[in-house]
Amino acid sequence: MNTSIIIEKNSGVVKHKLRTAFLLTLSILFCLTANAQDLKHLRSFMQSGPASMQEIPYGNNAAAGHYLNTGDAKIYYEIYGKGKTIVVLHGGILGSTFEMARLIDSLSKNFQVIAISTRGHGKSEMGKTSDYPRKAKDVYEIINANTKDSVTVLGFSDGGYTGYYLAGMHPEKVKKLITIGAGEWIRGSRTFKLTSGEIARMDPLYWKQQLALMPDSTKVNSWLSMVSAYYNTLNVGKAEFEKVHCPVLLMAGELDQNATLKTVISAYSMLPHVQLAIIPNAPHPAFQVNFPAVWACIVPFLSSN
Repeated sequence: MNTSIIIEKNSGVVKHKLRTAFLLTLSILFCLTANAQDLKHLRSFMQSGPASMQEIPYGNNAAAGHYLNTGDAKIYYEIYGKGKTIVVLHGGILGSTFEMARLIDSLSKNFQVIAISTRGHGKSEMGKTSDYPRKAKDVYEIINANTKDSVTVLGFSDGGYTGYYLAGMHPEKVKKLITIGAGEWIRGSRTFKLTSGEIARMDPLYWKQQLALMPDSTKVNSWLSMVSAYYNTLNVGKAEFEKVHCPVLLMAGELDQNATLKTVISAYSMLPHVQLAIIPNAPHPAFQVNFPAVWACIVPFLSSN
């Protein structure tokens, strides 16, 4: 049975259901890529099994695609559905709009979804900088270009951190925030030094697709170097979390190697208005491993006042 741990801060109520299973690591779950893939179908990084038969090529859909020049870069985004707006932000470096496909599918049935390819990813230009304040500014300008109302933001990993900065910088624009795999970030806790060649060796078909989408793939190694330097000196803690005053649903996989439980619980203690959902036995991309549990947590959060 797919279940999750849900804790509402200051409620005194803890709903806790766990299913027993063997612990699975991320390498087992995501490093088993198929030998033959149809390049006509977009892939998520380290996607295992046959190529996705998803009919909508999220992140490369001309029918839904738009661009906005935000100063130093043209940022690509797609719009789906109708209703109140939810902005969807994918993960960083190895992330793509396509990895959010099932979330976009589900959300667009009742909401207008703005799915943004953040700078340096997919069809968006890299720009001169790629820090979180800059990415938050990109998202803010896209929101303003499409609606006068405040929005809900859903971000995975890098997208979650962008969401924290956006909510802190522009509280009038973010009424709710959902983050997946984005806990406290302690400077020096991780080291980033990826190159295009290393990524290609890990998942050649995925990276071939991503390079084909990029406006100028010749700059990818300099962009990776710039992003790595930023991440290696980054600290996201009390000063950033205390600025987020909208309701937050903080989600993470129990086995998340990037946003470990310790960092997630720490972020939970610092965010002013937050609910916590832990997905049992799930790694960093918890929504891909156990979507039903993730979705079961999102629905009531979206419907609450």
